[in-house]
Amino acid sequence: MISQLIVNRIEKSVQALFVELGVEDGAANIRIQIEQPAHLDHGDYSTNAAMQLAKVLRKAPIQIATLLKTKLEQDGNVDQLISRVEVAQPGFINLYINWGQWAQRQFQLPTHQAEKVVIEHTSINPNKSAHIGHLRNACIGDALVRMLRRTGFIVEVHNYIDDLGNQLADTVVGLLNITHKKEHDRFGDFCWDVYSSVNKAYQGKTNPQLIEERTNVLLSLEEGDENLSWVGLLVAERIVREHLEEMSAFGISYDLLVWESSIVREGFWTAAFSLLKGTKQFYKETEGKLEGCWVLKQASADEDAADAEHQADKVLVRSNGILTYTAKDIAYHLWKFGLLDQDFKYKRFADALWTTSGNGAGASYGKADMVINVIDYRQEYPQAMVKQALEILGYTEQADKLRHVSYGVVSLSPAAARELGIDTSDGKASYAMSGRQGIGIKISDLLDRMETVIENKRSDKSGLSSRIIAAAAIRYYLLRYNLSTEVVFDIQQATEITGNTGVYLMYAYARAVHILSRAESDFNMQPTVPDTIEQLEKAEYALLRQIAAWPDTLYAASRELSPNGICHYTHELAALFSNFYAACPILKAEEHKKPLRLWLTLKCKETIGDALSVLGLPTPNRM
Repeated sequence: MISQLIVNRIEKSVQALFVELGVEDGAANIRIQIEQPAHLDHGDYSTNAAMQLAKVLRKAPIQIATLLKTKLEQDGNVDQLISRVEVAQPGFINLYINWGQWAQRQFQLPTHQAEKVVIEHTSINPNKSAHIGHLRNACIGDALVRMLRRTGFIVEVHNYIDDLGNQLADTVVGLLNITHKKEHDRFGDFCWDVYSSVNKAYQGKTNPQLIEERTNVLLSLEEGDENLSWVGLLVAERIVREHLEEMSAFGISYDLLVWESSIVREGFWTAAFSLLKGTKQFYKETEGKLEGCWVLKQASADEDAADAEHQADKVLVRSNGILTYTAKDIAYHLWKFGLLDQDFKYKRFADALWTTSGNGAGASYGKADMVINVIDYRQEYPQAMVKQALEILGYTEQADKLRHVSYGVVSLSPAAARELGIDTSDGKASYAMSGRQGIGIKISDLLDRMETVIENKRSDKSGLSSRIIAAAAIRYYLLRYNLSTEVVFDIQQATEITGNTGVYLMYAYARAVHILSRAESDFNMQPTVPDTIEQLEKAEYALLRQIAAWPDTLYAASRELSPNGICHYTHELAALFSNFYAACPILKAEEHKKPLRLWLTLKCKETIGDALSVLGLPTPNRM
């Protein structure tokens, strides 16, 4: 990457300056940072290294910057990649790139030595249709998969199916006890209403036996080979197939479905339980409200300071023998890292997708160097408990390599809430979705609605299908926000196709393709790498700088596990390309300017295309 070359060169100049001044090396703890200034007049890259070194060298930053400038100029300016160096108050060093040199070179991303990453995402309860909150998880997870694969990691994608949980039990109870008549196209939509109905029945307390039946269903699901457990399996499998179909429309796929029941029935929890019993932090309570429960002691020495709502998360096995979600998750993560001396039995589920629910042939999954879990912020505590379990078992290296990608939930704007029949007279800024209350926007409904919007706004329908464009637009809408941001979902805003949207980015890519195609067909011209790049117009310069920043942007996003940085970068690139297209004629340019502008168009097309692929959006030749 160009930034790393410059950083290395500055670090070398800093070391040389220390030697020259006879100062002991005090720069070891100083991390040289560079950035692209917002204003073009402040250089292509800039660093505040001189200000960082001021205390160590006991000199004014401007004086240190001047000394470093001299060093950089004396030592060849990074193989002539830097054309000039300037110093600005109060001590910035601004560097200008020799763009002709840049164009001739290939800049590689750092290698990861075949490091394997297991990414778990989506992981929807298999008891009803998926809603847009689930889709945000899946889009973030899939973007991370694409980012890490693009930057050299070996990535394995898991979708965890909680087929032993309360939600599935509730749906089974509802199917067996509540008569529900309403026309539905899909089983998941029917279960959506059943799940809501049974939860209302719980709250109404008109059928107290339902609560007892829920416990019976949970026990049956965990034990297996009973009528109720088979009903639960049939429901879960049917729902999972619908979920996979929904995600496929957005380009989202998986390598392995991991069924929670497999973790229990194939002895993973038994093995994990044996390991945990060998530690002081895991024990059986003999008194109090948790009597009979197996508990994992929290890291905090002050147990009374624990938040009351988290008390249940400490319990791994309830007094009635039912395992908590966290218990099974600990066993699952020990397997993910290859720390259990056993494996699943695998079989095919759909096409190239494997599942752990079967007695089929062996396969090679897990044994990760790093594990990434995409789970919303409300699960931070259970995720911390899994990490803590790894630590107390002595697997500190694996605990350090367990990453929780937390994100804000999706709620509804007042307009979207009103459209679903929710009372918004209280004037809230947003309204939470609730599966138990049947409140939410189903993925399939949103995709149908967006497809209609796209279809009605298109004049030329010879390119991508409206449904593919609709899926891309929704996907980008959910990715463009900062991970920690609560997405207040507004149907009108989500269906826009101008501005910072996926449709706008795809149009920019298609425009570049069209220009290059016309150059070849009408002028018999193909872009070539320029030997020199001089006297750039402002729009050309701004576009070139943005293109050059792509490897650094991609690397930073993959390191920070944050796809929205790529969204921001790509939207800015598309806007700069639009400005370049308007300000600088390309095919009608003067003959001496045309080659450079065609080459810039090619580089822009390649860069936007790469970014779209990483974000999981199509790269259309025409829209």
